[in-house]
Amino acid sequence: MRKTQLALLTLGATILAGVVTAAPASARDYPWCAQGGEYDYPGECAYSTYEQCQASVSGRLLFCDRNPRMAYGQPPQPRTPRRARPVAPN
Repeated sequence: MRKTQLALLTLGATILAGVVTAAPASARDYPWCAQGGEYDYPGECAYSTYEQCQASVSGRLLFCDRNPRMAYGQPPQPRTPRRARPVAPN
């Protein structure tokens, strides 16, 4: 009985250690998105090529468009306004 409990405890600890240390899947933006119908903007962006997207949306009342995060990049950061330097009196 004790051996069974010890074996189950060891098995549980091993499984727990594997789950805790598992790395999450990395997020990736794909260049093509299925849009319309059941998808909110920007849609389901999971396609590497336009052809893959077209094959997926065929017959589903959806359309393919570029992923706005990849097509336009991040918005440019606003420039910090320059301040005029004070002129020292003579």
